Amino acid sequence: MGRIRAMGALIGLCGGTFLYTTAEALPVGLLLPMATDLAVSPARVGALVTAYGAVVTVASVPLAALVRGVPRRRLLTAMLAGFVASSAVTLVTDTFALVLAARIATAATHALFWAVVVPAAAELFRPGARGRVVALVFAGGNVALFLGVPLGTWLGERAGWRAAFLAMAAAGAVVLIVVAALLPATPPEEGHAARGEAPDGRRFGLLVAVAAVTTTGAIAAYTYVALFVTEVSGFAPAAVAAVLVARGVASLLGVGVVAAVVDRGPWTTMVGTVAVQAVALVGLFAAGRQPWAAVALIAVAGLGFAGFTATLGGLVLRVAPGRSDLAGATVSAAVNVGIAGGAFAGGLVLPGHGPRGAVLVGAVLVGIALALALCERRLDRAPAPQATRPRSASHTSPSAIAAGNASASTSRSSTSRRTRSHASSGT
Repeated sequence: MGRIRAMGALIGLCGGTFLYTTAEALPVGLLLPMATDLAVSPARVGALVTAYGAVVTVASVPLAALVRGVPRRRLLTAMLAGFVASSAVTLVTDTFALVLAARIATAATHALFWAVVVPAAAELFRPGARGRVVALVFAGGNVALFLGVPLGTWLGERAGWRAAFLAMAAAGAVVLIVVAALLPATPPEEGHAARGEAPDGRRFGLLVAVAAVTTTGAIAAYTYVALFVTEVSGFAPAAVAAVLVARGVASLLGVGVVAAVVDRGPWTTMVGTVAVQAVALVGLFAAGRQPWAAVALIAVAGLGFAGFTATLGGLVLRVAPGRSDLAGATVSAAVNVGIAGGAFAGGLVLPGHGPRGAVLVGAVLVGIALALALCERRLDRAPAPQATRPRSASHTSPSAIAAGNASASTSRSSTSRRTRSHASSGT
């Protein structure tokens, strides 16, 4: 496969991660326009995000297992076609129930897309570059958070919320054409990214746990960052957007740094990104009342979390105990559990302890995730169970063989003497 075609296909896959991440979070920015137009409460519009995440969490692994024999290009183009169709449905509906149904359909395609996009991207290039390639694919999701969602919100506020979904459908159609034209038709069981490079069930289980706990901590703090900036740091509400842009730029920097180093040591890189988050959140809790310190620490926390998510795909391809798409679906489900759990955990402490309490909860959880990630080194020291089997001559030294032969000869001589002695006694 030519390099230009591979780069084009990679750009298409990055476009897909951009669109899906934007689609998942867009109702947050369009909360009030959608609530007014659909004649429902803002809380019900917020439930669109909750339902989306729940479907991705529950459906990722079963759907990936169901279509495990479908070639990746056919599967990804079908998912993108479903994205376009479900986004377009919102243009002709005026009821909340139909919008909810369209969101659930989009979430189902999201679940499969994220399960397959990691091995599909890795197959485009040589195995030694897989970590860097997957990190770039994840960059699409980070761009969506600080560019896609704000642009969609801006468009929806000025031209109506349906215009934002129309733009999503149009962009999805472009990405669909690119992926269908450039992605190779690789069977799912073929290629260097079909299964883990160094399958390890224990490390994979640890990876899933670290993914869930780290995401929970990061989201517990991030969900209420606007309140932290205004109530703790003392910024005006109008400054919140600028703070989020700073975090978004730092997130892209985090992905770039990870892409440059992840192939040299994937697990070490992941541990580093978790440590950066832990330090940033502890610092934010301690020094967040200083406005510019808060901005810097929020940006560093974003850098660490974006870098962390960028390491996950490469680690899946390394330690997956079976098929990489099923392993990717499992990690995707774990991340979505963390997203829902983080918002819930932060919300629990918010009434009594305010946004600083949410940041402290996030720092504690990320610290726990760091301790878990460091446990990976213990797996190297843990003795692997070995089956007991008799030693064969091929594994015995020549001296031992000679000693054994001498012993056998002595035993045979002793037996011969005893036999003659008994024979003489009986005569």
